[in-house]
Amino acid sequence: MWRTAPPFSELLAGCQRSALHLEMRDHYDDPDEAPRVAAWESGYRPDPDDRDSWWRPWLEMVSETVARGVEMRRARIVSEPVSRYTHYLYDGTFANIAAGEQIRWLPRKKASVIALPGNDFWLFDGNLVRFGYFSGGGAYLGDEVTDQPDVAELCATAFEAVWNAATPHDEYRI
Repeated sequence: MWRTAPPFSELLAGCQRSALHLEMRDHYDDPDEAPRVAAWESGYRPDPDDRDSWWRPWLEMVSETVARGVEMRRARIVSEPVSRYTHYLYDGTFANIAAGEQIRWLPRKKASVIALPGNDFWLFDGNLVRFGYFSGGGAYLGDEVTDQPDVAELCATAFEAVWNAATPHDEYRI
């Protein structure tokens, strides 16, 4: 069954074992993130030692989720050379890792042999999939969730294939 997704915070709060996220775009146009992207493009780089300057509600939610014993993994399929936006994400990934996420990067050319769903997704506890939809320019258009077993299996298989082929953040170089 497909339905409009409840708020993401509810999905994460209900998660008990794992939250897996596969990102496949080279650019996301998030208005809430725009000031941080603009600052980065102007040369600002967050100081990992000054947690107050980069810790955000999202990172708090991740930290609380991981503290409950939920494994959070994110894999990013990226074009190389990376886009400016991907470079921005790369520079800020230390914050996600500090909050407890595990993150890996896969060059797009290495993803050619992996069967992938058509959209970014989150997979919660191996059985609930939240697909995110974006415009060609990266604007968020909405999302849907499904608990169809075949869709969850497709996403789990795709995520694990990407994860196994990808490079951990601390080893990936842009």
